[in-house]
Amino acid sequence: MQQYEVAARVRQVIDAAGVSAREFARRIVIDPSKLSRSLNGSRRFTAAELARIADIGGVDANWLLGAAATFTVPPASPPPSEPAPAPEGGRPLQIVRETVRLIAERGFHAVRVADIATACRTSTAAIHYHFPGRDELLEAAVRWCMDEDTRRRAAATEGTDHAGDELRLLLDLQTPRTEQQRRQWCVWLDLWAEAARSTTVGQLHREYYRQWRTTVSDVIRRGVDQGVFRPVDPDGAALTLTALIDGLASQVLATAPGSPGTGTGAQAMHDALTTHVDTCLTAPAA
Repeated sequence: MQQYEVAARVRQVIDAAGVSAREFARRIVIDPSKLSRSLNGSRRFTAAELARIADIGGVDANWLLGAAATFTVPPASPPPSEPAPAPEGGRPLQIVRETVRLIAERGFHAVRVADIATACRTSTAAIHYHFPGRDELLEAAVRWCMDEDTRRRAAATEGTDHAGDELRLLLDLQTPRTEQQRRQWCVWLDLWAEAARSTTVGQLHREYYRQWRTTVSDVIRRGVDQGVFRPVDPDGAALTLTALIDGLASQVLATAPGSPGTGTGAQAMHDALTTHVDTCLTAPAA
């Protein structure tokens, strides 16, 4: 079957799901640009991606590949014969979320496929059906973390016009105070180590940091224009600030929450970041 015919059937599944292509890409855990290229015929869907599309769309994978079965809109809820219905977003997204949680708790190389299957109340065969190898699963986990981090930043700063206020909101989000924030940083630190060994994860890592530094740089540039910040080089200032965030966060994670001693705590990290902004970026009062 020609790939444009496969793309046409995938479009039917997306239309029936009633969501945007970007949201559907999130649910099947691939980069939206990959989905777009596949729908346009300039890229072929992989077998694993088609399996995830079939699972999320509630259709037969053979139908996606050209079988004569009639496409029907899937029921709103899974059939009762399923032992463990997947949460909103479908089984692939559940697998990725549980993978991320287990990576945060144990580290990537200590997490077995069997552990993920147990957490999802499914079989290892089901995990491999959606993500044939650990590399693909790790890539999906990285993409999900990137998307979640970007989504949280956008939600927290929406409607904030003052660049100084926005930068401080970003600092708050990057300070691992809560258990959820600590888990997020634990995953990132583990993935950084993988990025040094994996070309695919390394490329994702570089792209994420390009986006993150651009976000910080844009805020600083806007602050310079508003007169909130000194006339600094936004790109250089963003590089320094993000490096400071990373270094301090790694020290915070090495210190148990609430433990006494000389370790770096979350409040100490936040104070250091605020001092840096006040000293090096904030324009003196008129």
